[in-house]
Parts: sequence; C-alpha cells; structure tokens
Amino acid sequence: MTDELLVVRAQLGERAALAELVARWRVPVWTYVRRMLDAERADDVTQEVWLAVVRGLPRLRDPGAFAPWLFTIARRSVTERLRGEYARAWEEPATDEAVTEDAVEAMVDRAALVSLLSGLPAPEREILVLFYLEDLSVEECAHICRIPAGTVKSRLNRARRLLREHLEEKGYRP
Repeated sequence: MTDELLVVRAQLGERAALAELVARWRVPVWTYVRRMLDAERADDVTQEVWLAVVRGLPRLRDPGAFAPWLFTIARRSVTERLRGEYARAWEEPATDEAVTEDAVEAMVDRAALVSLLSGLPAPEREILVLFYLEDLSVEECAHICRIPAGTVKSRLNRARRLLREHLEEKGYRP
C-alpha cells in the first residue's frame, strides 16, 4: 500500500493506516533527527515530531507529499530544540564542566561517520543528511528547508568538499 493511500485512510480515521505510516517512517525520521542531535535529544524530538504528525495529518492537503511534509516537521522540531538550547546557553553562565561533559560524550557517543557529519556546519549537514541518507531529491530538500534548489546544490557541493577535507586531515586518501 502506498504512503498516499495510507495517509488518506489515516485522515479518514483508520488507526491501522496511521500505525503503518509510523512503522514505515519511524526509523528514517529518528535517523534524520539523530544525525542532527545526540541520541537522547533525538528520542525526545522524534516523539514531538510524531505528535505533530498526528495533530496535523487531518490538515495535510496533498497526501502524495507526505514524506517532504514529514521531514519539514522533523526539521522544524530540530530547529526549535536547537533554538531553545542556544537561548538557554546565552541566559546561563557557561561552565568548564559542561564543556568537558559535551566533549567526552561526543567522543564516546559518535561513530566515525556521525563524527564527520557533526563537523559540518548545520545547513550543509542538514542537506547532506536529507539528500544522501534520507534519499530525498534536490527539490524535496529545497521544499523542506524552504530554500531554492540552487542553494541545495551549492550546500551539497560545499558539504562534499568539507567532508573530503576532513577525511584528508585524518589521513584518508581516496
């Protein structure tokens, strides 16, 4: 059954269709969020995403655009979480202990690829994750991020260049 049909059935109140959508998209959404945040925050944000999907699904006008709509919600949720954390960071005085904990957690918690991705600026990392890891088209990435397709292409190009530079710094030669 296609996502479009499942969306229509879920909009008509069929719980099994909603459950099937969640089952299909749970891992891709969590993976996207995890690549933007750490594991603990990813779990919380992913729950927020699915809550927003359940609330907003009846208002989705184009059931065929479910995937871009879903990732737009995920992106917005990640952005809101980061904004809130940045705002709190400015309000609270920074301590060396917090910096040390973050650095240790980052070293322990991330695999090599995630480490490389985390070294990229957020706009480039986001486009790279959506395009390569979530297999979305340039147009879908543009729609999700609310930027022109040309900007998506330039961010992809910059992200690839930065990744190549990071790999070369670590001694990897293609």
